Amino acid sequence: MAPNSVAVTMEKPDNFSLLEINGSDPSSFPDNKRKSISPKQFSWFILLKAHRLVSSLSWLFASVKKRLAFSSKAINEEEDPKSRGKQMYRFIKACLVISIVALLIEIVAYYKNWNLDLVNRPSWEVRGLVEWSYVAWLSFRSDYIAPIVITLSKFCTVLFLIQSLDRLVLCLGCFWIKFKKIEPKLKDDELDLEDASNFPMVLIQIPMCNEREVYEQSIGAASQLDWPKDRILIQVLDDSDDPNLQLLIKEEVAAWAEKGVNIIYRHRLIRTGYKAGNLKSAMTCDYVKDYEFVTIFDADFTPSPDFLMKTIPHFKGNPELGLVQARWSFVNKDENLLTRLQNINLCFHFEVEQQVNGVFLNFFGFNGTAGVWRIKALEESGGWLERTTVEDMDIAVRAHLNGWKFIYLNDVEVTCELPESYEAYKKQQHRCHSGPMQLFRLCLPSIIKSKISVGKKANLIFLFFLLRKLILPFYSFTLFCIILPLTMFIPEAELPLWIICYVPIFISLLNILPSPKSFPFLIPYLLFENTMSITKFNAMISGLFQLGSAYEWVVTKKTGRSSESDLLAFAEKEEKLHRRNSESGLELLSKLKEQEMNLAVQETPKKSIGGLVRPSNKIKKRNMVFKKELGLAFLLLTAAARSFLSAHGLHFYFLLFQGLSFLVVGLDLIGEQIN
Repeated sequence: MAPNSVAVTMEKPDNFSLLEINGSDPSSFPDNKRKSISPKQFSWFILLKAHRLVSSLSWLFASVKKRLAFSSKAINEEEDPKSRGKQMYRFIKACLVISIVALLIEIVAYYKNWNLDLVNRPSWEVRGLVEWSYVAWLSFRSDYIAPIVITLSKFCTVLFLIQSLDRLVLCLGCFWIKFKKIEPKLKDDELDLEDASNFPMVLIQIPMCNEREVYEQSIGAASQLDWPKDRILIQVLDDSDDPNLQLLIKEEVAAWAEKGVNIIYRHRLIRTGYKAGNLKSAMTCDYVKDYEFVTIFDADFTPSPDFLMKTIPHFKGNPELGLVQARWSFVNKDENLLTRLQNINLCFHFEVEQQVNGVFLNFFGFNGTAGVWRIKALEESGGWLERTTVEDMDIAVRAHLNGWKFIYLNDVEVTCELPESYEAYKKQQHRCHSGPMQLFRLCLPSIIKSKISVGKKANLIFLFFLLRKLILPFYSFTLFCIILPLTMFIPEAELPLWIICYVPIFISLLNILPSPKSFPFLIPYLLFENTMSITKFNAMISGLFQLGSAYEWVVTKKTGRSSESDLLAFAEKEEKLHRRNSESGLELLSKLKEQEMNLAVQETPKKSIGGLVRPSNKIKKRNMVFKKELGLAFLLLTAAARSFLSAHGLHFYFLLFQGLSFLVVGLDLIGEQIN
């Protein structure tokens, strides 16, 4: 043994330590009181850490297993056969197959240390079929594929920069509005609260279709609006096909009617034209001619009692004003990751897009609800038409072409609900992006022939429709989901970092400014927007070329989230309702409520509030697998593997995380509940 070395051996063979110290410094000896760590203890420590790691990922594996177990059934039930987008799915599969083949070739080339110099070798120096195939691939790629990809990437880059400039200009306009404190001003004195006869006649319309979860809160909120009872009429426009639900809604309407509310129930036997047909049918009633304004609330919207007091006065002394639009706020914006990301998008839409267009152009797209229309403006613009799935945008464009002005009130909010499942959100976005393309085809001749100024025509055609409804989904999907992964196999067309990273992050930062609390979700928001581009692109193509899914309308599923105070109020209302009904009516209502309760008990857990046991409003989700998203996930992950071989740096990380985001969405994990 070397001098100045000490070996210490413990007595127990399973608990020993070997300490070798060079030198005779007393400080080198450890404190005798400090216990040594045995290999067995260290092994338990490692196992504990591994167990915690596995536990933290257990929710992911459980969700994946659950979805894959029902994948076959979910894929078959995912969409209507007419709207499955088979062509898009085949295109993605073709790109995936090509990328996998190219990756295999690149892996062989990587391990054989082949490079581009191989192309310049004389043909007699190229040996072997695989080496010859690689040389042929390089030549074909540089001569035929690369020029096409480079041209397409440059075109999409130009569109990307134009759209980014539009976002920047909108944000600057919003900053200017905030800096100058610009807001709509009343041109005349407010309504005289002492004289009810000075209040205009207002018609409230609540269109609904099978809205079992939210019909009570929407009817209740509309019935409590602060407005003279004899100057308001509430129309509950029910398109439900469930007889039990129809009876429940009738009972709710009757309960408020007995309280002195001027409210009526209308039901159509034939549901044609969806929401547009429902509203059009309601406007044909004879008594509508007695009303000056109409307010529309979708079934999940609950306005505050002073809504009419804040909106109707803007029409006074302003005969050219056709629409007053209020802002939306969301009761479930923090429910899960999906609702948080939706909140970012919609906050930018209302805070920036709607407000800037309203202040500087007196025009914006009507949101379909939480707005007040002058009935004269509706009638002169042709009324509700059933030709598209975006009847709200349709009437707004036609009213704008007829010279009517719009006002947006950013400080008047109406609460509503965001879709909490990716399936519901995807169907909603499909309708919202296919409808504008249908409308653009139909309205283009009218826009060109209209008497509005050239500037307003240019705004409608190039900004409102082409840039924000067509170009945005086109370049987002083509550039980031198709061209970028392909450039990993075509180095001649590689995209610079400022396109992939710097500019998108800057634009995402602008989008988050209206909702600063969402800043931690900046990167997830960027990845999710690219993930949604496939749905928006597919919808845009469907609407532009009038494909089968362009006319698809699916009612967005609601959960009817309520606070404890709402549930207690519900219990009190139920008790009063039972007292009010006759014996026969009580039996009927009890039977209907029992059926509704049994259905809810089978699907949802229970809440106990003050002794009242009531099923939770939580909707049981179906397990879904989305094929197109999964196809793109594997395409991007394949490109990430190729990027890793060539050490691309940020390209690799972007492709990796974007591929994982597509994988999460494709397995329907984005709508899972989070604490």
